[in-house]
Amino acid sequence: MNHTQDQPSGFADFVAGERAVLTRVSVRELPDGLELMLPDGQPLIWQWSDLRRLPDQADRDALVIGRSGDMVARLYLRDEGLRKDVQSRAPHLKKRDRTISLSKLAVWVSGAAASVAAIIFFLVPVMAAQLAVMLPPEGEKALGDTTFEQIRMALNETGLGVTPICEGSAGNAAMQAMYDRLNPTSDLPYDVQIHVLDHDMVNAFALPGGRIVFFRGLIEQAENPEEVAAVLAHEIGHVVNRDPTRDALRSAGSLGVLGLLFGDFAGGTIALFLANQLINASYSQTAEATADDYAHDLLDNAGVSPAALGTMFERLREEHGDAEGIVAHFMSHPQMGKRIAAAQAAVVEGRNYGSILDEGEWQSLRTVCGGAAPVQSDPETMDKKTWSRDD
Repeated sequence: MNHTQDQPSGFADFVAGERAVLTRVSVRELPDGLELMLPDGQPLIWQWSDLRRLPDQADRDALVIGRSGDMVARLYLRDEGLRKDVQSRAPHLKKRDRTISLSKLAVWVSGAAASVAAIIFFLVPVMAAQLAVMLPPEGEKALGDTTFEQIRMALNETGLGVTPICEGSAGNAAMQAMYDRLNPTSDLPYDVQIHVLDHDMVNAFALPGGRIVFFRGLIEQAENPEEVAAVLAHEIGHVVNRDPTRDALRSAGSLGVLGLLFGDFAGGTIALFLANQLINASYSQTAEATADDYAHDLLDNAGVSPAALGTMFERLREEHGDAEGIVAHFMSHPQMGKRIAAAQAAVVEGRNYGSILDEGEWQSLRTVCGGAAPVQSDPETMDKKTWSRDD
């Protein structure tokens, strides 16, 4: 197109990015670029070499161009002759700008990763620890009650009800007598409720609000009441330290942060699970070791050998082996070998330890879910049962 020096080559719509309003401007072709005459009379020069076509725009009737280094300004060229001139004279019109350098992007990614790590491994645990102490006991109990019912429902294989609570009065009285003889009352932030669920899983755990849950399978596998008392003392240690509430708050916070990153896509759920397991492993191992130490002292003060906490672990290790290497890192508990050694080391040499229940109480506890007392089997022929990592 041929134009005199003072005549515009055409007109276009311009938006500077400050407001979503198109401004009509005159456009004049110069040897080194386009001159845009703004409504205020100020010219704006866009060099030919800086012009970039912006693809995927909603306006299909215009050639939309921007300027290298300017991510917001837009020029909409609808004049066919002006469009052809720009397309022929702008050498880098189809070039895509790298608006962010790789080095800067790497810095941003590293900073974001460090921020997320700081939130998950420092901020969330600190906040969870503070909230666990500040949370009213009524709130913890409500959380524990809800979780307890969810667990009962999840463990019922029929899907038609909940796993029953064992109601044997003599057996529950024996469990309460065991608790009373351990006498942890002065350490507790609230009263403790103990339940036995009629399920063959070999496990016990504590819930927020002072609720301790045993499974029938653990009581059946125990060879004496001291082993059950040792597990009870361990779970009381969790209650004393408010570990269940702290863990619930920490897991919720960690999963929330990780969920924002991974979202809900194929593979993301697996990554989310593994990351949360890794996070909880480092936390739970410390909490478990602390609960073991508390149990050793509580058992010793009650006249029960702390070694009882290790004897069941010894049988389980013989049956299932121990977790080594990276498997141990993902386990939520310390290795059994370390726990056994710690229990044996807590025994006071020369002290006479006794039984925490008499024979009648022990038989009542073993039949708390009804039926005859289970017959002890040789460890080598014992049916394998599930030992959960939540004990």
